[in-house]
Amino acid sequence: MVSLNKNILRAALLASYIVIIALIIFGVSALYSYLNTGADRSAMLHTEIKKIDQYLPKVHWQSTNNEGRPIDSENLKAIQNDYLDAWYVRHVAYKTNTKNGIEDYFTDSARENIYQFIALNSSKNITVESTTLSHNITLEFFSEDGQLAVITDRNVQEYKRVFQNKKQLLETKEVSTYKVVLLLEDGFWRIRHFIKETTNADNAAPKSVSVSPLSIKGINYYPQANPWNMFGDSFSKDTISKDFKIIKDAGLNSVRIFVQYDDFGKANVNPEKLNKLQQTLDAAEENKLKVVVTLFDFYGDYSVLNWTLNQRHAETIVKALKNHNALLAWDIKNEPNLDFESRGKDNVIAWLDNMIDLVKSVDSIHPVTIGWSNTKSATILKDDVDIVSFHYYEDLDNLDTEIKTLKSKTDKPLVLQEFGLSSYSGFWNPFGASEEDQANYHKKAQSIIAKNNLQFMSWTLYDFDKIPKEVVGRLPWLKNTQKQFGFINKNNTKKLSFKYISRE
Repeated sequence: MVSLNKNILRAALLASYIVIIALIIFGVSALYSYLNTGADRSAMLHTEIKKIDQYLPKVHWQSTNNEGRPIDSENLKAIQNDYLDAWYVRHVAYKTNTKNGIEDYFTDSARENIYQFIALNSSKNITVESTTLSHNITLEFFSEDGQLAVITDRNVQEYKRVFQNKKQLLETKEVSTYKVVLLLEDGFWRIRHFIKETTNADNAAPKSVSVSPLSIKGINYYPQANPWNMFGDSFSKDTISKDFKIIKDAGLNSVRIFVQYDDFGKANVNPEKLNKLQQTLDAAEENKLKVVVTLFDFYGDYSVLNWTLNQRHAETIVKALKNHNALLAWDIKNEPNLDFESRGKDNVIAWLDNMIDLVKSVDSIHPVTIGWSNTKSATILKDDVDIVSFHYYEDLDNLDTEIKTLKSKTDKPLVLQEFGLSSYSGFWNPFGASEEDQANYHKKAQSIIAKNNLQFMSWTLYDFDKIPKEVVGRLPWLKNTQKQFGFINKNNTKKLSFKYISRE
């Protein structure tokens, strides 16, 4: 019995040794293979940079002629990628007061200044949120051995917010010039010298766009069968065109549609979605309607480090549509003031301000607005937008006064961009409005609109069968109420309110 137990023990030990040796051999071979097959730097080095889009400021190479050897496109791309990654980890380091990734993108001497800055800020409980929005780079020198590069980065647009004990002390926009020396180490470009040569406040204000010809009489639009998923698999230009004819025949001249950030591919806009968006504007043009395009629907992350991703998204869409005959205006964001409490009012406003600048830099012709959820917030950034838009779902008895108050605060054109009343009255809201109540509401609303010569876009053409939980949540009384704001019911019958879809 004792002999048998010893044999079992010997066998177990021998099996364990074999497993351990096999694992060691596998690990060595895997490491050898890894180091010899284009390994992902983000995994090989201890850094927060991943091979996904995290930082995409606009980059323009002003010149690549230099005194050393000619530079090829592969080296130029490598320098650009590592240079921008260095900016990114520096932003992260100053925001978190940690050193993660710094040693991967800066040489020993260059990282010391960063470490000292982090230590000083940590001792005073100071953090810095920052980003760069554009770079204009000149290659000054590229060595014969391909180990050293010198660049000048001019007119770098920088945005910074400085906090102490989580309280904002400073917000600044700057335009700076940097002289940068990079060394090729371990196959990657690291910054050796990083010197700011000049810096000035960026006080450039976006130019206003003429809006004198505007006379918006419109409606917010989703197809009846696929609301809030207009550009998905059920997209149909024929359906949209038929709906646009109904809208045009009803005496309206414009529609407001929505582009969802995630649905359209975030920073890398999905070409198929973009094509469907263009087809929608084509349908509008065919029916002699103009379109207000609302960007960033269902987007709620205003963090500074994501601004460059957001800007590449907006830039792609604005470039694609800015010359379309049906385009009327850009709406930066739907009801951003609803994010003030959860995301921070200052964060939201700063994001909007910079996004206005971006859109106007790409399209200097079409007006820009923001779809505020109420009149109280509507004058925020009024000097930067071309149209002041507001939504109103409150008591109509107060609307006339609210309009007059807004007119006293701004001389910009006003648009009542959303208003309406649900005709839902049922189990979840037995005291809700009837179709007759809805018709009387729109009759009264159009009377106030006419009295004030106000531009308008009502909510919405159709009643809907389904409302995504992202719109009003899961509560059945909210979802059922949201289903019946339309002028046309689920059976495609015009409701009593359709008579007042537009003023004469």
